[in-house]
Amino acid sequence: MRGTTLGFIGLGAFGRFAARHLAPHFQTVFYDPEVRDLPAPLKYWVEPASIAEVAASDIVVLAMPVQHLSDVVRAITPLLRPGTLVLDVCSVKSEPLDILSGLPAHVDIVGTHPVFGPQSGKRGITGLPIALVPLRGHRTHIVKRFLRENLGLHVVVTTAEEHDRQMASVQGLTHLIAKVMLAMPQKDIWLKTATYEHLEAMLDMLRHDSDDLFRAICGHNPYVGDVVKGFFEAVEDVSDRLGVKVTGDSPLHSEGIRAIGQTLLR
Repeated sequence: MRGTTLGFIGLGAFGRFAARHLAPHFQTVFYDPEVRDLPAPLKYWVEPASIAEVAASDIVVLAMPVQHLSDVVRAITPLLRPGTLVLDVCSVKSEPLDILSGLPAHVDIVGTHPVFGPQSGKRGITGLPIALVPLRGHRTHIVKRFLRENLGLHVVVTTAEEHDRQMASVQGLTHLIAKVMLAMPQKDIWLKTATYEHLEAMLDMLRHDSDDLFRAICGHNPYVGDVVKGFFEAVEDVSDRLGVKVTGDSPLHSEGIRAIGQTLLR
């Protein structure tokens, strides 16, 4: 694969993480106006280039939040060569693939979602899951084979709808719980159960995720709203059964549930 060119547009935290694993297999360039310098050894594997040069790669990886995807697609549409394979790495799939469908008919498109990140993959990515959603072209099987055989990933081919339905709980709910708990006053706790330590491990894994990622996961997945509503309704129900008084002024009141959900989904 060393003769194949790979171009990253966007080289934030996840883009750098992905490039570290992919660059040894390709001739790799990147475009990101926010990146001034790269840490070693990544700077020896990935070269900066113009957006036109990156878009001319055999494979183009769009590694930015869904909030910025439309602008990038408009910018690269006249620059992509026939036969280019375009991939995205967004945490949701329905909206990004709708956007990517506007790319020229002469490019192939496969949506991807690595269901891991720099924290969960810091000890290695072998066996970790990645979702593939075919959109255009016939190269999904090639992408699947590369990811499985060269990176050791567990590859799942699915649809955008099924992916987003599952991620509404898998990511939407876990990130919601983590955001709520991290917003609570932190206490110095030294007497811990194993269960609490698992909870702390989850918080540590998610505490450094960007607000852009949280907004993408919770605000751009069409199925998260029902999960958020169901979560707060369950909290209200459990509180009632425990005898915790819930008044109209309580954040657990139905109006409060809607307000919290709207705030989180902005």
